[in-house]
Amino acid sequence: MSRVEIITANQAAAMAAKLCRVQVIAAYPITPQSKIPEILSEYVERGKLNAEFVRVESEHSAMTVCISASLVGARAFTATAANGLAYMHEQLHWAAGARVPVVMPIANRGLGAPWTIFNDMQDSLSQRDTGWMQFYCMNNQEVFDYVIMAFKIAEEVLIPAMVCFDGFRLSHTVMPVEVASQEQVDEFLPPRKPPYQISPSNPININPVVMGDLMPDSNGNICPDYMGFRRRLQKAHESALEIIASVGSSFGKMFGRDYTDPYYAYECNDAETVFVTMGSLTSESMEAVDILRKNGEKVGVVGLRVFRPFPAEMLARFLQQFKKLIVVEKAISYGYETPLATEIKGALFTYRSPSMPEVLSFVVGLGGKDVKPEDLIGIYKKSSEISPDRTFWWHQEELHDECTIC
Repeated sequence: MSRVEIITANQAAAMAAKLCRVQVIAAYPITPQSKIPEILSEYVERGKLNAEFVRVESEHSAMTVCISASLVGARAFTATAANGLAYMHEQLHWAAGARVPVVMPIANRGLGAPWTIFNDMQDSLSQRDTGWMQFYCMNNQEVFDYVIMAFKIAEEVLIPAMVCFDGFRLSHTVMPVEVASQEQVDEFLPPRKPPYQISPSNPININPVVMGDLMPDSNGNICPDYMGFRRRLQKAHESALEIIASVGSSFGKMFGRDYTDPYYAYECNDAETVFVTMGSLTSESMEAVDILRKNGEKVGVVGLRVFRPFPAEMLARFLQQFKKLIVVEKAISYGYETPLATEIKGALFTYRSPSMPEVLSFVVGLGGKDVKPEDLIGIYKKSSEISPDRTFWWHQEELHDECTIC
């Protein structure tokens, strides 16, 4: 049976990986995720987890180990953050292109320079086009749940997955987490069954140079060209949305926490304005909404859980009912606006209706700047005075009801 423990998000990620019976762990430390491999190394050393724990010299090597292990059929796992994730960049493309179902928690942290060890989402969002699925968690329970679901989803669609959560805000903060039993997880997530077998008696060439034309393999079967492989990966992402919903629904039936929808909606039934967020900002926005609701404001929260593949149609259909969307994000796409705001505008345009909501984009919390409910209330008040054609930077050292525009 499940039990409730008071643990950090790092502990939740490590415990979930153990319950998933990961077989190969590539370990390289970087703040704020270092505790994840530390906990897993203890599990391995104490005989609580039968896995190969591989200590590597860099994050680039960590992902190389995971790719190789996954190609031969192992359930592979690693974790990283910030500049370590950036150092993996080349191998992230390899993992997605090789269609290996690696799962990797990301304890989101700002990228240097200048150096920071604190939280924002620039690190994972800057990797959005590498071909990985990306899930964002608003609390430690979701971190635990999504690591388990990510393996099931990834192994079905053959796409690697990042499980992203706010560094320090979640990685080092304790919360109650309902921890499933090994028997429950084994029933939900059976041993991995690779789509092919590799053996010395049947050698094959993996990821060879692909030319611009269709070519036969060693058995005479016509294989796609490079563009054909890219198209296959895109189609797999598109089909993954249905799998994500199905896995989220079956998880809910077994564990009592439903993840069918790719977003979390709070106080949206009669809302005219909603905050649209990801990660722990969803929780902060909920607190702000509770205060605003007491003052008679019709406001809600939509917290996106699935960023890649982007649930464009479902999200756009849901958001069209509101008059105003306040997109609040710990990231900026330099030269334009926040990444989530761009994605939402694109989705709303593609699936547009006669009534389109106004979309405002706010940057908050870069490099670990504190974001309090009072700041979000200030943003809500300011949103009635500003134009949607600008991205606004909210400086929390100012009074919470004032906004500095950069």
